[in-house]
Amino acid sequence: MARSLLKRIGSLFSKGSADQNEQPAPVFAPAETGRKIIPESEHQIPRKYLDDNAMKVVYRLIDGGYDGYLVGGCIRDLLQGEKPKDFDVATSASPEEAHELFRRSRLIGRRFKLLHVRFGREIIEVATFRASHDSHPENSNGEHGRQNESGMITRDNVYGTIEEDADRRDFTVNALYYCVKDHSIYDFANGYQDLKDGVLRMIGDPVARYREDPVRMLRAARFAGKLDFEIEANTAAPIRELAPLLKDIAPARLFDESLKLLQSGYAEGAYKHLQHYDLFEPLFPQTQRALLGERGELVETLLLNALRNTDRRLAQRKSVTPAFLFAALLWYPVQDLMQKLMKENRMPPLPALHEAANQVLAKQVKSTAIPRRFSTPIREIWEMQIRLPRRDGKRAERLIEQPRFRAAYDLLLLRENSGEDLGGLSRWWTEYQSAHPEKREQMSRDSGKGQKPRRRRRKKPNNATRDE
Repeated sequence: MARSLLKRIGSLFSKGSADQNEQPAPVFAPAETGRKIIPESEHQIPRKYLDDNAMKVVYRLIDGGYDGYLVGGCIRDLLQGEKPKDFDVATSASPEEAHELFRRSRLIGRRFKLLHVRFGREIIEVATFRASHDSHPENSNGEHGRQNESGMITRDNVYGTIEEDADRRDFTVNALYYCVKDHSIYDFANGYQDLKDGVLRMIGDPVARYREDPVRMLRAARFAGKLDFEIEANTAAPIRELAPLLKDIAPARLFDESLKLLQSGYAEGAYKHLQHYDLFEPLFPQTQRALLGERGELVETLLLNALRNTDRRLAQRKSVTPAFLFAALLWYPVQDLMQKLMKENRMPPLPALHEAANQVLAKQVKSTAIPRRFSTPIREIWEMQIRLPRRDGKRAERLIEQPRFRAAYDLLLLRENSGEDLGGLSRWWTEYQSAHPEKREQMSRDSGKGQKPRRRRRKKPNNATRDE
C-alpha cells in the first residue's frame, strides 16, 4: 500500500521540476559523511510547492556563510502529497548569529532557543543544529544542556553538526533535510524508507528519548493518528510505563500539545492512540474518570462525536475553537458534580453549575492550563445548557441572540445525538431557528405549557425593621 501511495505521489508531482531527469538515478546514494541522498528525480517534490519565504531564509543564511536546510514535518508532508502547515529551517548559525541576518526577527525560548523570522503574518522558525549533551558538555558560547534526575531535558541549547542534529530529532520521518543547492533530500536515519513503509520509529533508545522529553509520547500518538502509521514495536513498548512522566510537564505546554492533538484535523485517530497507550488520563484526568464510570459509554460517544465534528469542520476549512472542544470534553465531569451538589447541598441548578464549573476547571488547569480567553466561553456554553430548556415567553428569543448560542446549541445537539435523553430539545431549537416570527411565538407558548410557574419571592412590608 505504501509503495502504491508513493507512486501516486510521484505522478502527482511529476510535472513540478524542470531538470528532474538530469539527476542521478539511485534512491539512496551514500555520501562521504554517511548520510543517504535522495535526488530530486526520486523524491519529485515540485519546487513550486516550497514556501517562498522559507526559501528566502535559507538563501540568506547560505549567503551569510552558514548552512541552511528545510527540515522536518514540511518535508515529510510534501513527500506524503500534503500541503505543509509550516516550514521550518535548520542552520549551522547560532540563534544570535542568525538573528543578525534578519531585521524582522526575534529570539524566543530559554529551554530551546529559536529564532522567529516574520514575513507579514507568516513566521518561519529557524533552529540551530543541536547535539547531544554528552558530546558537547558546553558550547563555545557558554551555553549548557541540562537534565533533571529523571533524565528530562530542562535546557537544550547545545549546538553541533547536521549529523548530530539528525540524531537529536525524535522520529526518523522527521529527520529529513531538503538541500536547496541541489534540491536533494539528506536522510540520516532511514526516514525516507520508513515513510514509504508507513512506520513511525524513534531515533535512538526510546526509553531515554521519552525520559528526555515525555511530550514525545504525545507526538507519537499525534503522528500515528495523522499519518495512519504503525508505531514501531520498540518505539511503542515503553509508552504505557512512562506515560505518568507527562504529569511533570508544564500545564501550559500540555495545553498547546492538546490543541495539536485535537485540533489538527486528525483528532479521532490521535484519541484512539492516546487511549491505547494510557496517554489520555494525564491530559484529562476528570474525563478519564467519567469514561470509567457508570455512564462511560455515553461519555465516550459524546467525546468521539465532538472530535469527529472538529475533524469535519477543519476538513471543510471552517473555524474551530478550543472553548467548544474543552466544553464537550469536560461536560460530564461538570454535570456529575453539579448533580452531586444539587442532591447533597440542595443547591439550585444554576448555582450548582457555577460551583461545579469552578471546581472542574480548577482541577483541569493543573493538567492543561486553559487560558482565561477560553475558560470564560466554556463557562458560558455550560450555563446555556441549563438555560436552553426554558423557552417560554421571550426567553427563546433572548437566548438565540446570545453570543454563545451557536456553540451551546452545537453541544446540545451532540449531547442528544450521543444518547442523552433531553426530550427532543435539540430538535426544537433546530426548528425554532428556521421558523418565521409567528411560528416562533407559538412554539414558545407551547413550550411553556405544563411548566411549573416560577415562585415569586415575598416582599417584606415597608415598615419592616432589621430586628423583625
